Amino acid sequence: MTDPGSATVDRPGIHVRGVVLPDGEHRDLYVVDGRVTYERVRGATTVANGWVIPGLVDAHCHIGLDQHGAVSRADQEVQAITERSAGTLLVRDAGSAADTRWIDGREDLPRIIRAGRHIARTRRYIPNYAEEVEPEDLPDEVERQAGRGDGWVKLVGDWIDRERGDLAPCWPADALGPAIARAHELGARVTAHVFSTEPLPGLLAAGIDCLEHGTGITDELVAIMAERQVALVPTLIQVANFPTYADHGERKFPAYAGHMRRLHHRMPQALRAAYEAGVPIYAGTDAGGSLAHGLVALEVQALHGIGMTPAEALGAATWRARDWLGRPSGLAEGDEADFVVLAADPLTNLAVLSEPVRVVLRGRVVG
Repeated sequence: MTDPGSATVDRPGIHVRGVVLPDGEHRDLYVVDGRVTYERVRGATTVANGWVIPGLVDAHCHIGLDQHGAVSRADQEVQAITERSAGTLLVRDAGSAADTRWIDGREDLPRIIRAGRHIARTRRYIPNYAEEVEPEDLPDEVERQAGRGDGWVKLVGDWIDRERGDLAPCWPADALGPAIARAHELGARVTAHVFSTEPLPGLLAAGIDCLEHGTGITDELVAIMAERQVALVPTLIQVANFPTYADHGERKFPAYAGHMRRLHHRMPQALRAAYEAGVPIYAGTDAGGSLAHGLVALEVQALHGIGMTPAEALGAATWRARDWLGRPSGLAEGDEADFVVLAADPLTNLAVLSEPVRVVLRGRVVG
């Protein structure tokens, strides 16, 4: 970084004074032409003073969905603005039935990294959400969704099997290898919705890159994930609803209900084991189905609650998440000016994430 005060430029811009994380240095940060600079900018307008963090990342979010399926552009805009107001400036959209490409043309809305549409087994997922195919068609569907996405594909790894009355794998193991290999040939990473333990060995053997929820992980599987650096996005806000889902399914699927309660009970210990083993963990809320948008600050606090340090929990939704997704991971000289200003040190009190003082997106103050 350029030493503050080493040079002065005379261009319009904005100015923030504060502690810049993750480095923890007191800096005068300027924004000119949408980029960060630490050169003094004469005439820049001071917009905030506080703690500065890279824009928050929700690594499991569904802009374009509600509980019934795709939503209108007007509703998509509301969802995106809600995320922006919470300081979420980068979203990994982990499957959406809606076409949200129009948002890319809006300089005032968060960036989205898409995974195409969910790929599910026929009649084995939420209605109106997924492209539903049989195993023999999985590689071709992966190729189609890789074309719709931004370097990601999303599989539905398990769901209720009505004959079994419980969660069951959606895909035979021998179908997963060719499908994931096809995605990798196309330069896409593959993630999978998965609650239970049974599908996990097949997904890991096939080369899966990431697991969503992952409540069924075991010590043996954690060791494999850590060795291969398979990411985990545990969506703790969503997992907290497992007892409610169990209650709703109790009458029709009592085995499923009991299974969901057991998964909920063991999740804190399983996730702590994954963290301690070195599995890369990122913050994602699962917003956009039945959950509200704008909750990533609560997800960060939940990650801290299971044993992650404040810095690791915050990094899971900022600099580490950005690096994982191929975006600038900090606020270095020349980086895109996507950042949030907080009133107090989040490493002392993560709750301050819920009340941003300023939100700057693409160099513009938007909140």
